[in-house]
Amino acid sequence: MLNSVITAAADPLGHVLDKELFGSGTFAFTMNTLSLVVVGIATILLIRAAAKRIEVGSESEGSERYITRGTFSRILEVMVLFLREKVFRPQLGPHTDKFTPFLLTLFFFIWFANLFGMIPLIDLQYLITSLTLGEEKKVIGGTPTGRLAVTGALATIAFVVWHVSGLRMNGVKNWAAHFTAGAPWFIWPVMIPVEIIGSIVKPAALCIRLFANMTAGHVLLAVVLGFTGGAIGAVGLVGGIPVAFVAFLGSVAIFFLEVFVSTLQAFIFTVLTTIFISQMVHHHHEDDHHAESYDGHEHSMATDEAAAVTA
Repeated sequence: MLNSVITAAADPLGHVLDKELFGSGTFAFTMNTLSLVVVGIATILLIRAAAKRIEVGSESEGSERYITRGTFSRILEVMVLFLREKVFRPQLGPHTDKFTPFLLTLFFFIWFANLFGMIPLIDLQYLITSLTLGEEKKVIGGTPTGRLAVTGALATIAFVVWHVSGLRMNGVKNWAAHFTAGAPWFIWPVMIPVEIIGSIVKPAALCIRLFANMTAGHVLLAVVLGFTGGAIGAVGLVGGIPVAFVAFLGSVAIFFLEVFVSTLQAFIFTVLTTIFISQMVHHHHEDDHHAESYDGHEHSMATDEAAAVTA
């Protein structure tokens, strides 16, 4: 029993490498694919359940019908309101309601996927299968966003959304003008290639940032946990217990740091996607107009507490 736990902790790559469950090659159904499906279903169920507790009830409930029911639902409501009013609306202005469903879906899916990886499913499977089958097996676990294909797909979806939205709202001419960056025509031979490269780098950065943070955090946590068993095996109980105790405390600290990073990375991915959408749907020559207030009054973005962040 103890050996299986030590083995799981001593194999950092086992927490991040994918495993084929059936099939092979491109069409293989893998451990990360199963985790991705579970996270997707969980996201839908949790958000739907919270939405029903947030929505206004029937008139028979009186004033109580306006009160959100449940701690989890209240937390989600606060997060949604913060993202919509302090992140989406200052950037997107009158287009906020159009993109809010997509952006919220993006945030919560990435957030739940990141947090799913914090559940020690792989270690539990090693423990259970070693006791029941005599060998260590795993079929689910890890972080779906710790797979480059998943983060790449999310970044590609975001890339398509902001460019298609720019085309639909501004037309081909104004969308193409974005690649000139408002520069004089004689600088276009330099600006257009730079802007095209930039449009490719943006989704690549979204993809790699999320993948690298999730993978590195789990590997680091597994390595530190490995010291808890490795120290005792290397130098014995007397010298190993102090090292194992310090390593355990360090792993607890890293665990909570990883929970924070999981939330932060979901937030960063969503914020950057919002900024990139805003850059495409607001044409360069609309700078004097797209800073209109989202509450129906005109004011300068320079004096707005929630002024847009520039990329």
